[in-house]
Amino acid sequence: MDKIPSFNKNHDIINPGFYLSTTDRDLTTFDLRFIKPNCGKYISNAAMHSIEHILATILRNSSYKDSIVYFGPMGCRTGFYLITRDLDFDTVKNLVIKCIKDALEITTVPGAERKECGNYKEHNLSAAKMHLKKYLRYLV
Repeated sequence: MDKIPSFNKNHDIINPGFYLSTTDRDLTTFDLRFIKPNCGKYISNAAMHSIEHILATILRNSSYKDSIVYFGPMGCRTGFYLITRDLDFDTVKNLVIKCIKDALEITTVPGAERKECGNYKEHNLSAAKMHLKKYLRYLV
């Protein structure tokens, strides 16, 4: 089997930041790397879950909502993937910065009620905000 593009990257040299991961026709995948891979410190499941709910909601309510295809966590718990359609790097990076700033102002995790979420008990808003605030420093 062929390796997927992300497995061909040397994760020992990846640092926190915002990266273009892959482009396939009109879809672009961005790597929002919050944590240095293989460093022994990872985002907790509860914080990742909350960040996913928060940023997915804010991105899909932004002025670029029709170009947002997917936002979700990396299994290694070091960051997130954002898939967009027909948006350039700078536009997406600026959108992510704006959405993180908006996320830092929220007081509840969207979609975190039992009827809305398959694991509604595993959220941590304060840890999510801590990671978002730290990540924002890599972007600005």
